[in-house]
Amino acid sequence: MKLLNGYRMRLVVVGIVAAIAIGGGSAKADFTFGMPVNLGPTVNSFDYEFDPCISTDGLMLFFNSYRPGGYGESDLWVATRKTTDEPWSEALNIGPIVNSSAREEAPSISADGLSLYFSSDRPGGSGGEDLWVATRENMDDNWGEPVNLGTIVNSSASEHAPSISSDDLSLLFAERYQGPFRPGGSGGGDMWVTRRPNSGADWGTPTNLGPIVNSSSVDEAPSISANGLALFFMSGRTGVYGRNDIWISKRETVDAPWAEPVNLGPTVNSSANEINPDIATDGCTLYFSSDRPAGLGGHDIWQVTIIPIVDFNGDGIVDSADMCIIVDNWGTDNSLCDIGPMPWGDGIVDVQDLIVLAEHLFEEPGLVAYWELDETEGDIAYDSIGVYDGILSGVPTWQPTGGMIDGALQFDGTDDYVSTPFILNPAEGPFSVTAWIKGGAPGQAVLSQPGGANWLCVDSLEGCLMTELKATGRGAAALLSQAVITDGYWHRIGLVWDGSHRILYVDDVAVAEDAKTNLEGSENGLYLGCGMAMEPGSFFSGLIDDVRIYNRAVIP
Repeated sequence: MKLLNGYRMRLVVVGIVAAIAIGGGSAKADFTFGMPVNLGPTVNSFDYEFDPCISTDGLMLFFNSYRPGGYGESDLWVATRKTTDEPWSEALNIGPIVNSSAREEAPSISADGLSLYFSSDRPGGSGGEDLWVATRENMDDNWGEPVNLGTIVNSSASEHAPSISSDDLSLLFAERYQGPFRPGGSGGGDMWVTRRPNSGADWGTPTNLGPIVNSSSVDEAPSISANGLALFFMSGRTGVYGRNDIWISKRETVDAPWAEPVNLGPTVNSSANEINPDIATDGCTLYFSSDRPAGLGGHDIWQVTIIPIVDFNGDGIVDSADMCIIVDNWGTDNSLCDIGPMPWGDGIVDVQDLIVLAEHLFEEPGLVAYWELDETEGDIAYDSIGVYDGILSGVPTWQPTGGMIDGALQFDGTDDYVSTPFILNPAEGPFSVTAWIKGGAPGQAVLSQPGGANWLCVDSLEGCLMTELKATGRGAAALLSQAVITDGYWHRIGLVWDGSHRILYVDDVAVAEDAKTNLEGSENGLYLGCGMAMEPGSFFSGLIDDVRIYNRAVIP
């Protein structure tokens, strides 16, 4: 099927939306993440910032901080902005009515912006920390005197980190990890929920979220999505990348049990301490606190975008083929196509998913670096979608009309190469790389990572495509295909690691595959046109064109 232009495609989407009857079902969608971004000095300080909470309209960010200028050990602060496209203003202390000489932490703002729940160890509580709420009549009013949620919710333990649901009828919270803990839990701090029949009723007796979500480790800081189908939280359970990681549990309906939690992975989590998640109302941004490098203080507030995977057939681009897939699965229980209105879906493949698909038409999800190599002069190979421009060394020559797709770069096989900044560590998750090549000789490399391995190279005997990017541990070996790529014709070569298999491609056909659940890693940049150690004989002799790197598995 030929690609439709954007305007025509959107007309087709509108027509399909109007024509298809909406069915029922439940589905679970995949999503990925952008790169975490520090919120900067208007929000963060040289001290400690924790527990971000974003308002429904995305214009107020509440958090607690240990910075100077407060009324107690830790105070609640708020940063504002006029639109979601503008930067945050300088954060302001909420003031002495809400804050006290004690410790106020973990704010959670109601959907209408009129109730602010938080935890505090101020006098008048039942335990080490209690849950409190401050209210106001309208958005322009000051907050009123905080009210303790009472002995049905609070206990002699330490209730901490509330998260109010969007319908105002469920309040999730945790036990502070230092204890003491409520009876009936699973380990070193559990998550609980209290419910009420309407917003004017009293809160009911809390119930434990159960052993699927809670573990024998610390499980804390719940944040429930606006549709009630996703629960983000921090945990130190087995499988973390650092001290604590952020996890997600999903459920098919608001009455269904929570599923087994899944770690958000190494893009969000690091070897540091990722805690206190808060999911935005639209489900597209996750806020959290971390002491990872590049922060301003001991702990900073960060945000990361959540991106639905709309490339259903995995060919690297969102196009008419993906639209056909979503139409074919309309109203079914499909694990692939439920991508709206939130990235994890709403339990049905319907018009919401088509709307999201239309918003991403002709994008290439997960494409993190793309060198078209169409320049005509100069010593820079520009990354057309990011910041990973390459520097030419030696005397590679631009061939403006000699490429497979427009221009290409000619390498002499002696000392020509291109070096790039660090892009990704292959040990940290699935990735893909593709390139067009013409020429080459046995033993030469197309793409390598110094300190790591030759990602795409030619074997030393027959001129076949291979990768020397190996698994960790003893007995690790290169993956060799039987596909000759040095015959003087253009070939599109590729390497894909999906987290469980290495796959080599030549001209969009898989030519070698093996099972590998891990790969060796490197934090260095890349070389185009030579081996990782620049050894003689590894420099490529021929044309290289259209090099792409994805932070996910795609099918060339």
